[in-house]
Amino acid sequence: MGAVVADSGFDFSPGAQVPLQGAAGQTAATNALASAAYRDSSVTVLLDANNEWHKSGVSKGRLSLFEPDLGEAFSRAVRVRMLGGARKALIQSFGTEPQTVVEHCLAATNIRKARDTKLTVIMAVFGLLFLPGLLLWLAVFQLRRTIAGAKDKKSGALGTALLVAVGGLVVIFLIKLPFDGLLGIYLRAMVVAPVIGWLWAKQVCETTAKDLRERWASLLSGGGGVGPKIPEAVPRDPGQSQAEELRQGLARLTAEQQSNSVFYAGPKGILGMGTRWGSWQLAEELHSADPTKEIHGFRSWDVIRAIHDQLRMLERGPLHTGGFPTPSVKHWIVAPVGENAGEVSRPDGQDVDQYLIKTHEIQRICNEQQFGAGNRHYLGVQFTLWDGQLVITMLITVTVLHHTLRIEVTGHALGPVHPLFTTKPAAKTVTVGKTVKFWETKTRQLPLMGTNDVVRLSVRAPFTWFPNVLDFLGGKLTLPEPFGLRHVWAEKPWRHRFMADDAMRAATPVLRVVHTAAIKVLEDHGVDTERFNGRSSMLSGLVQDPAPRKADLYDA
Repeated sequence: MGAVVADSGFDFSPGAQVPLQGAAGQTAATNALASAAYRDSSVTVLLDANNEWHKSGVSKGRLSLFEPDLGEAFSRAVRVRMLGGARKALIQSFGTEPQTVVEHCLAATNIRKARDTKLTVIMAVFGLLFLPGLLLWLAVFQLRRTIAGAKDKKSGALGTALLVAVGGLVVIFLIKLPFDGLLGIYLRAMVVAPVIGWLWAKQVCETTAKDLRERWASLLSGGGGVGPKIPEAVPRDPGQSQAEELRQGLARLTAEQQSNSVFYAGPKGILGMGTRWGSWQLAEELHSADPTKEIHGFRSWDVIRAIHDQLRMLERGPLHTGGFPTPSVKHWIVAPVGENAGEVSRPDGQDVDQYLIKTHEIQRICNEQQFGAGNRHYLGVQFTLWDGQLVITMLITVTVLHHTLRIEVTGHALGPVHPLFTTKPAAKTVTVGKTVKFWETKTRQLPLMGTNDVVRLSVRAPFTWFPNVLDFLGGKLTLPEPFGLRHVWAEKPWRHRFMADDAMRAATPVLRVVHTAAIKVLEDHGVDTERFNGRSSMLSGLVQDPAPRKADLYDA
């Protein structure tokens, strides 16, 4: 086992392959996650989206004046984690298009870079040339942020009073300044120039904020959103190495999303698929139907192949009632990892081609690795429902130990993304009393960018070309590992009545198809199926138990 790197034999020869945004059945979850790249709320709100198993964090910087907002921190963290040259293996994001999310992170970064370029020029003209005055104002704002960050409301009011007091002192300073000539002019300009620069920067920040919020709202409106524009992902000549690396990174991300290897992390379940909520096992002894003859030889793969063929026709039924959508039926190789594993590594070698384990190796694992060390084979049927918000996966494994054939069906469910990602932008307003009719109130709309926001963005702008320095000064978002966009921010589906119903309704038909196909193979090979039929009928009744279990915790 070893981590796969970009030069591990993956063929990057085709041109930039950008999948259509919002593939069928996967738009809601994808757009919800992508919208985080355009948000301007505090980065700490993302901590509310932490679930039972996966917890993101925010590392504190040296100065709160340099701290990023949610969109800035999310875009950088996701971009580095999913496209970085030395990145670790990723967990598949079932029900979403991770490349689309990354492309929106890149597009949001480009929008902010254009804004930061203008802000850097403003800082150079109105800040660097009048550095003493700029530092004085920044010291006041940093002190105000520090005081306002206290939990005591009186401290926040004290910070505002401090800013007003300094403004009053500035006015007195400008009027009573004892210096004349060039020195007097410079000293006065030193105090006034940063304020002029702030007014200009405010217009730049407000325009960009409106653009980002429009994209945020568009993604959540159901219309697919404004497509991400990342021209740097398409190299125009052989010398554009950065563009080629980005193109390869996006292609590698898409290839890893299609990998057929997954990881079982103990009580956390299969990473990317969710915990096991139900398990049904049919285990009986193999006896010949004719005592005078032996059973015709067969292997686990023969049973699995028959089950695979029948599962592909799940969407067909005798009645025109809608029924199942077309499921994804796929062979999975499952590797065990520790419950608190900080990383995973995908199999490599001659049996792996572009993150996909080859068919002959899948067949060998299915037939031979059923007991003891090693990876295991599962046949999976997966339904992506509710626009990608619900992913139901039923896994089937067949084992033969001594004279006992065991067919096990387990149910895994991955719920919707946290509601934080589905909240639309709200206008910033304040309710105040009327001057004359003081018993009445009126609502006034505020600018999207307040004074603190403009100062923060202006200070950060010159450092955006040195992201590591910016991380040191302002802090950054820490993503949970092993990382995958979908499962780390997924909620449990059981609180949503219809999602819970869908998960439990899928179990019975899948179980019956599996048993029917398996028993047909046994009959064809001369096996007495009387006990198998009896056990199958009993399980068909047990599977209708309406309560989901915590099967992976073994506490049901």
